[in-house]
Amino acid sequence: MKKFLLFLLFPFLLFGFEFKVANYNVENLFDLKRDGGEYKEYIPNTPRFGWNREVYNIKLNNIARVIKDLNADIIALEEVENRSVLNDLRKVLKLKGVNYPYFAIADSKNTTVKTALLSKFPITKKNEIRVGFAKGLRNILEAHIDIKGNELIVFVNHWKSKSTPESTRIKYAKALRSRLDELKSDQDFIVTGDFNENYNEYETIKKERRLNNTHGITAINHILGTVKENKAVTEDMIKKRDFVKYLYNLWYELPPKWRWTHRFRKQKGAIDNMILPHAMFDDKGISYIDNSFDRFRKSYFFKRGKIFRWQMAKRGKGRHIGRGFSDHLPIYARYKIGAFTDKKERY
Repeated sequence: MKKFLLFLLFPFLLFGFEFKVANYNVENLFDLKRDGGEYKEYIPNTPRFGWNREVYNIKLNNIARVIKDLNADIIALEEVENRSVLNDLRKVLKLKGVNYPYFAIADSKNTTVKTALLSKFPITKKNEIRVGFAKGLRNILEAHIDIKGNELIVFVNHWKSKSTPESTRIKYAKALRSRLDELKSDQDFIVTGDFNENYNEYETIKKERRLNNTHGITAINHILGTVKENKAVTEDMIKKRDFVKYLYNLWYELPPKWRWTHRFRKQKGAIDNMILPHAMFDDKGISYIDNSFDRFRKSYFFKRGKIFRWQMAKRGKGRHIGRGFSDHLPIYARYKIGAFTDKKERY
């Protein structure tokens, strides 16, 4: 009789179950196997750069330290060379007491670095969204994850950098938007990764003539749908049923002065994003926990007021020094099984 009652109560016991999802660009996590596609400074065992077993182990341990402290149940990763180095990272994490038994990597296309995902929950399906056939255009990882009987899809992105104009990143946004349009309106999903675009790119691109070859149309805002009529989609808007085709960028949960994870030439940027659909704000399935989004910061991430990225001598052109982490800060948010609940204050 007790077992029967537990069976009936099981769905209600899961209601309110919480978990954390994070994203982290780990900055060039390469292994020690020479495959021919490495950046020159990561070709193994060359005297000039010194990418060897010792510094490789240091980098693995440093990245694992961040991931352990982050303590996410699901973490999306960018700039992972291959499945081999991903497994090495998992082994180091396990030695530190952190086990991610499930993983996925977008490795069907031979690109220098790839997107990946580690999960404590089962990954039931993996897909890769092909952005194009041109060399260097990285596939978008699509991972279907079983959260206590509820399906969550995580799309892990790493769009081309701003060494290319906006039209290149629009290719990524169109490929992703096309896939999102195939999903049911109540499908719970998270779009995350390194987009190399700010949450408000539609505003910042006006000052970047070199990038703006699209007449102000931006990938992350206009194509993905985080703006409507050139105004940012807000949380109040995304909760409405007529906004099922739009997306909400969680950067708007934070004050403007905190909206950054990366610094390039003294300019701060919020190029790592976590973006959600209407379905994560409804009364069923998986929901976002209001005001839980944030950057992950530890004192060891910074040195002299700057992000303590992976260090190389001669201003990044010399040997690996064997210190530092990444040039990006991680981001994260909490989610739960059950209805979305408004919270007026952050906790």
